Amino acid sequence: MDNVSKNKRSEIMSKIRGQDTKIEILVRSALFRRGFRFRKNVRSLPGIPDIVLPKYNSLVFVNGCFWHGHKNCSAFRLPKTRTKYWSDKISANSKRDQKNLRRLRAQGWRCFTVWECRLKKNFSHEIDKLEKKIKAQA
Repeated sequence: MDNVSKNKRSEIMSKIRGQDTKIEILVRSALFRRGFRFRKNVRSLPGIPDIVLPKYNSLVFVNGCFWHGHKNCSAFRLPKTRTKYWSDKISANSKRDQKNLRRLRAQGWRCFTVWECRLKKNFSHEIDKLEKKIKAQA
């Protein structure tokens, strides 16, 4: 059973952001400092990518490990309450992510995903890797 009241849980969940999360802002700032110019959260593209780099024909998704079901990740734990609900929701999120990536690649976009846990472990290394991938074959 949940250790907070239903109203408190609702308040907590309402504060979870879908865009402009702290980790997204850090990634965007790091890319901007490295000279990349981009658009953010382009609604006309499937999956509403977090970062769109038209010059490089590239997209970046900054994924939270919990919400996107990061496999084999120590930061991902399925809640102990309403397990079926959360399992189904996270599974649906992962399937939707894969479908959107297929659609974007079919449109000719190069798609990159950076995971919250990896950014927290070694931010600059992950940004270095992302920069190299974006600039490769550009």
